[in-house]
Amino acid sequence: MVDFLLKTVGPFFFGLGVSEADLKSYITTLQGYILAVLIALILMLVILILASVIKKQHKRFVRLQAVLNFFLVLVFVVNLVAYGPMHSNISGFLNASKVTIPEETKNHSKEVVKKVGEEGFVLLKNDDSLLPLQDEKKLNVFGWASTAPIYGGTGSGSSDTTNNEGILDSLKNAGYELNSDLTEMYKKYQDGRVSKGLNMKEQDWSLPEPTADYYTDDLMNKAKSFSDVAVVVLGRSGGEGADLPMDMRAIIDGKYNIAKEVSVNPDKYGYFGASYKNNGSTPDFEEGQSYLELSKPEKDMLDTVCKNFDKVVLIVNANNPMELGFADDYNQIKSMIWAPGAGVTGFSALGEILKGDVNPSGRTVDTFVKDLQQTPYINNIGNHAYSNVDDLKKAIVAADESAEGNISFVNYAEGIYTGYKFYETAAEEGFLNYEDTVQYPFGYGLSYTSFTQSMENFKDNGNQLSFDVEVKNTGKVAGKDVVEVYFTPPYYNGGIEKSAVNFIDFGKTKLLNPGESEKLSFTINKEDLASYDSEGIKVKGGGYILEAGDYKISIRENSHKEIASESFTVAEDIDYSKNKRESDKVAAVNLFEDYTRGKFTALSRKDHFANYQEACDPLSEDAYVMDDATRKAVEEQSFAYYDPTKYDNATDTMPNMEQKNGLKLYDLVGASYDDEKWDKLLDQMSFDDMATLINVGGWQTAAIKSISKPATVECDGPAGLNNFITQVYGTSFPGEILMAQSFNRELLGEIGEAIAAEFKAAGYYGWYGPAANTHRSAFAGRNFEYYSEDGVLSGHLAAAEMNGAVQHKVYPYLKHFALNDQETNRCAFLLTFATEQTIRENYLKGFEIGLKNYEGNIEAMMSSFNFIGTVASSANPKLLNDVLRKEWGFQGMVITDYDGSYGYMISDKSVRNGNDLMLGFAMADSNKFTDKSATAALAMRKACKNILYTVANSGVYDNGDPTGKMSNMDKIFLGVDILFAVLYLLCQFLLFKGWKKKKEALKLAAANPEGGKPEVITREIIRTEVIKEEIKPEEKKPDEPKE
Repeated sequence: MVDFLLKTVGPFFFGLGVSEADLKSYITTLQGYILAVLIALILMLVILILASVIKKQHKRFVRLQAVLNFFLVLVFVVNLVAYGPMHSNISGFLNASKVTIPEETKNHSKEVVKKVGEEGFVLLKNDDSLLPLQDEKKLNVFGWASTAPIYGGTGSGSSDTTNNEGILDSLKNAGYELNSDLTEMYKKYQDGRVSKGLNMKEQDWSLPEPTADYYTDDLMNKAKSFSDVAVVVLGRSGGEGADLPMDMRAIIDGKYNIAKEVSVNPDKYGYFGASYKNNGSTPDFEEGQSYLELSKPEKDMLDTVCKNFDKVVLIVNANNPMELGFADDYNQIKSMIWAPGAGVTGFSALGEILKGDVNPSGRTVDTFVKDLQQTPYINNIGNHAYSNVDDLKKAIVAADESAEGNISFVNYAEGIYTGYKFYETAAEEGFLNYEDTVQYPFGYGLSYTSFTQSMENFKDNGNQLSFDVEVKNTGKVAGKDVVEVYFTPPYYNGGIEKSAVNFIDFGKTKLLNPGESEKLSFTINKEDLASYDSEGIKVKGGGYILEAGDYKISIRENSHKEIASESFTVAEDIDYSKNKRESDKVAAVNLFEDYTRGKFTALSRKDHFANYQEACDPLSEDAYVMDDATRKAVEEQSFAYYDPTKYDNATDTMPNMEQKNGLKLYDLVGASYDDEKWDKLLDQMSFDDMATLINVGGWQTAAIKSISKPATVECDGPAGLNNFITQVYGTSFPGEILMAQSFNRELLGEIGEAIAAEFKAAGYYGWYGPAANTHRSAFAGRNFEYYSEDGVLSGHLAAAEMNGAVQHKVYPYLKHFALNDQETNRCAFLLTFATEQTIRENYLKGFEIGLKNYEGNIEAMMSSFNFIGTVASSANPKLLNDVLRKEWGFQGMVITDYDGSYGYMISDKSVRNGNDLMLGFAMADSNKFTDKSATAALAMRKACKNILYTVANSGVYDNGDPTGKMSNMDKIFLGVDILFAVLYLLCQFLLFKGWKKKKEALKLAAANPEGGKPEVITREIIRTEVIKEEIKPEEKKPDEPKE
């Protein structure tokens, strides 16, 4: 029955985003109830059929009774399901579905989003000062993407874009008249993006750009007559669940999907479910071309435009840095704007920038290179499936059908040399020619005006450095400028790896009028300049060290172009493994190296990157053979082999449960984490209460009656309120990449505050955002949802955004912790190998800075899908306990990413190792707490405390204790049940009354000499009623009063 229902109702639920594994789990859980309804349905149908052989006068009565009572059974079963096995799911949906966000709140959000566009779009090129346009009233807009802009991404970072302002809207609103012939041609070619688009299982990467023959002489002649300016728009999408294709031709030729080659459960493996609709008779892409290169129709279109126009503005609407070297091949492309997904009103800035009402001040947050196939990471991203573990994969799938059937790895072979850190250092070492390799540096952006920056009052204050930067607008129009601060540490050949240039701080001016100046002040802690020695070169056992030598602090236009600098000297090594950094609670030492280092060669600066080929070339066949130690470690992580009793401690004491202490969670609002009352409250919970609170964390936290805890609602995401369960959306905010390009902490604070205001208005207090993962590669599907390739920038912006959100007592879940830097294989046992130096300096840095600069007292984190080395992030005690809680002082709850089980997301294992809440619905076998030992109970109790502490200090209790009030679900079910009961009883009354009358009529018909004609029977019934009325006994009148 389960398989039949899966095939029958599956397509409907899959369209809503429900996974096949979850749907199967739901059907299995509910099959008894479904069977009851099916039996009732069959009985009804049998009765309806058999009623044809009973007496005519009873047919209608019997049939209607069958139908009525079927619905009675149906309503009864629905109530049993809703308040039984599916209560958490249904209550989460119904209690969250009633959302009204005030117009004032939404309008404020729109204003904030507009600012993000104004400060985030980057002017990459402006030859001959074409922009701002002078005296232009009309524009020709080329490129199909102009009619279907990218507003953000897909998945948790998506938003409702129905009413978003597009690129064409922006130009019109700025007062430009647009060539409608071009717009209509593109819309006729394809109106809007394909319905399938990008999702978790399949991705349509089509670029519906008309072929050259569409640009007829007549169309182009009219365009030239209309305006002498051409605006060209190119677009590239991206999203959760798949990385951008590195070989488009393979998709076109049908050779891209490797699911059947690498997975033993290919129906669950969707990372390569790509398709592409070719635009012409010849392939749009040549062999080996990636999605981030021009397609043939796009190149043909640019050729045509540039042959006909000398003034061309290129707008690149994408979230991943494309190869943009082609723009230099066309002298006619004078200006270029980098415009990632802009949310509801962000694109309004485009028209204002072209017109000159807004002076662009954005900066790139990634390095743009000329050839992505020559990057140091290119051979160490994507799918790297182990070749000798098919039996293990089959065993995992046999134990858990939700497992994706692959076991893979990825080596962070480039080490600490991510993004600009590689290119600046490699240029310094003479390994490459910078200008031949890099198109646009990190931190690059042009303005319509000019600025000077001077470094003043530099002081070495012992443990800190301080200085001022004077910024002056020396141009002719008002504008904002960004101050970028970098440091260069001393490097000793063969020693601890160090980048020649390291971003360390930043600031942004107010709007400066021509001739106006502003002074920005900076304070830098010397400990933040320390390197992490994971290889034990100087620090045995690993740790941060500030090596002796000369350090340079510089301000730069971008990562490559220095403006000014100052130096200071560290006289002797400072070993922070012995005396911890001030910002840490305990000293950082090696915690990951034993199981994350792997066997790969890490890129080293030694001898001018002499090992580059060994580290960065394609992997050998031997690299894909899993060794016995790795296999054993993977088995221990998998549900197929997991035995919770192996991890029990015989000395643990069973905690109290089901006590009657009379406390409610409301009594702990405002209490410190160490308040003794927490233990009393936790003593009231049963084992099942704890299991429910831990397991039912899918866009909610569950109601727990024993402690009077109300159900609460949480939801995505980084681009604003996005409730996957209820399909309720708030304002569409831009992707984090555009936010980051503003280089503006204050603006990020406004964004966080605006998003949280909408959450608060909806009654939601848990926000799955922001995200602080790293743009390790240009091809990562979720780069739109992350800030930058640099962890320092990401961390400061994340902190600012979270500080804005906590003003409304909304707790942000900083995610995805950690090293979740690609989509491919993320849920397929993705073993991520890296040196601990790489992990700490690059990939934990955004989270570390974000948390250490967060000012709220309610904290939450979301762990990631991937493994760190051979240990799943969601059950990694070194990550979640030792680093997060002990080193950084985190005090709050950690939630998993979506708990699809996947063969390794195990509730018992997660809570024993520092993860508190499962983002799911307790539907998988891996959610069951089969071991009820003291060790398990204590871990569950700790997880529950972390959840309850976070919820209690959020805005949930701002208006007093919400428990005791009827929930939205209860109101709905009570109302529907009462309505059904009234209708059911009314139908029964009318049915019996009609049946009784018909019965009396038939009796009269049997005795009627006229043959029982209907009209006679009716007259007789009326006559009988009249006679009955006439012969009623006379009512006794009261005695008249005596006089």
